[in-house]
Amino acid sequence: MRTRLVGRQGELAEIARLFAGPSRLVTLTGVGGVGKTRLALEAAARLQPRFRDGVWLVELSALGEGKSLPFAIAEALPLVDQSTRPMIDVLAEYLADREALLVLDTCEHLTEACSLAVQALVRAAPAVRVLTTSRRLLGAPGEEVFTVEPLPVPESGDPAAARADAVVLLAERAAVRIPGLARSEAERSGFIRLARRLEGLPLAIELAAARLGEMSVEELTHALDDRFAVLGDTDEVVYEADPPWHQALRTAIGWSHQLCTPAERLLWARISVFAGTFDVEAAQQVCTDTRLAAERVPGLLAALVDKSILVPQLAAGRGARYRMLDTLREYGAGWLRGLGEEVELRCRHRIHYRALALAADAAWMGPDQAAWYERASADYANFRTALDFCLGEGEDPRTALELAGALWFFWLGCGFLREGRHYLDRALRLGPVAGPVQSKAVWACGAVALGQADCDAAARLAAVFRSHAETAGDPAMLCAAAHLEGGRLVLTGRPAEAATVLDVAPYTEDHDGGYTGARFLAWAVRVFAHTNLGEFARACAVADALRAACDERGERWARAFADYVHGQAAYGLGRLDEAAAHARTALEGKALLHDSIGIGTAIDLLACLAATTGHGERAARLLGIGQQTWNTIGRAQLGIPELIAAREACERGARAGAGDAAYEAAFHRGLADSSSDGLAYALRHDAP
Repeated sequence: MRTRLVGRQGELAEIARLFAGPSRLVTLTGVGGVGKTRLALEAAARLQPRFRDGVWLVELSALGEGKSLPFAIAEALPLVDQSTRPMIDVLAEYLADREALLVLDTCEHLTEACSLAVQALVRAAPAVRVLTTSRRLLGAPGEEVFTVEPLPVPESGDPAAARADAVVLLAERAAVRIPGLARSEAERSGFIRLARRLEGLPLAIELAAARLGEMSVEELTHALDDRFAVLGDTDEVVYEADPPWHQALRTAIGWSHQLCTPAERLLWARISVFAGTFDVEAAQQVCTDTRLAAERVPGLLAALVDKSILVPQLAAGRGARYRMLDTLREYGAGWLRGLGEEVELRCRHRIHYRALALAADAAWMGPDQAAWYERASADYANFRTALDFCLGEGEDPRTALELAGALWFFWLGCGFLREGRHYLDRALRLGPVAGPVQSKAVWACGAVALGQADCDAAARLAAVFRSHAETAGDPAMLCAAAHLEGGRLVLTGRPAEAATVLDVAPYTEDHDGGYTGARFLAWAVRVFAHTNLGEFARACAVADALRAACDERGERWARAFADYVHGQAAYGLGRLDEAAAHARTALEGKALLHDSIGIGTAIDLLACLAATTGHGERAARLLGIGQQTWNTIGRAQLGIPELIAAREACERGARAGAGDAAYEAAFHRGLADSSSDGLAYALRHDAP
């Protein structure tokens, strides 16, 4: 939970004034720990009513390279473009007619990439504004620079000293630790001296307040006085800060570090390899050895939370996770380099996340699918960091291929096709790695290409994978090859040829190996082929068999595919109630895993059913709700001719039933619905 922002009213007013004028880009700059992010968040919250299409926060601290920046922006926006166009072009097109504020937080390690991206976006989108936080300027044309100063500190003898912002912040944070502190005159005087000593730097104040449970204000102030004379070993982790703030920050962090136990200091350094958030298990796997026992980690993490070095993050359905402020992570990383452990710990990090991805892959087609989705989403920044390390300075083609290939379910099933393709293509270009690891990555890349409707790439990858499968003689791989080949044929309007390919694929048999998901996808493609051939009764029978196989495993993602195609087939047979029930079940399953393509197709089917049964306004509203999803995907109905034709027929039917005026009103209502309201409406049995 975010704490109250103390002071900063003048700064907030100035930021609002800048955006009220012609400014398109405002950069908040200043020393680390001065509160740039907190100020930006408060400013964005206050500015939100000005922006019709919202305010969007893009957190960049976990990004290791500028190539990932467009994907991070797309991830923050309600945009899940699955096409093969350059992502910056997709972003520009998406934002072109929108009124929005983008907040790019922590840009200093990606200033060139941020500058180029911002220039492209503001050029394409005249009503978009950008607020950035950075310890270095972006250097983009038109950049307005606002330097964030430390909080005001009281002058000696000032009668209003206790009301100075720095003193108020210190008192509020201390009161959380020790309720009632600073009630006496002596204590208030001590707070004033301490706030002055810390130069009003918010991070330094937060770290000092965390120690007030262990020592008095006077003891703490005296300890800091001593530290000013001796601390000088953190220059490498504090950017471009001028005295006295540089000295105050170095003092506060170094003093907090010194007061940690040796084990706490070691863990602080080692957990600096994590990006975003991490959990206890990850810390135990990555950070422990003969010097640091795994059983000590939970207690040490709790101690670092108590000292304000770590911030706990709690999420529904998941255990505790932790994150570290960027400045403190940089300090820990500096110590890790000094210990000579940086490369070793980064290697341990990638080994851990490779193992996690392999475990998720093995369990994905089972009852814990939703939990694995949540876990993979929570660790996305760490997967990305591990891949960047493998593909960059820690060059490791085998691990890159194994990790990117094992994450096929995340790329394909959870809305990350573009970034999955980015990593799989890079890993495959890095160099051939003979054997199953290479084969799995080729299949995963082909599956992602199919999801993007990139049929040329899918054909090329399918041919490579087919040769691997035939050489291996593995039935599971032959099913996976049939999935790539059959899927491409269906997408290119050749369902009869797809049926021929899939007729000889043993997808109804359970095979050992790493292609269970591919087997179920091949099965689903077979149902699509039947439906597109007009063989609706046969499609229903094959879909029922697929649903039963999924139910036996407790699986939801592939089952939702089966429900959707069964709904299509039932619609073709005129069994409209049955079709609607299957479409709603498919929508529930796809929404559970945030599968945008599945959500869009299921809502389109429900709209067709509404139009067919004479509910023109409901059909129009559903088309509007569905259009929201297709807008985020970037390619309506994936460009599949049959789906495009069905959508156009639905619109004609809805207009005929409702009339043009009512149709337009209902469509735009659906287009304006929130995602949760739209989903709830689509799932209603009795919606008007």
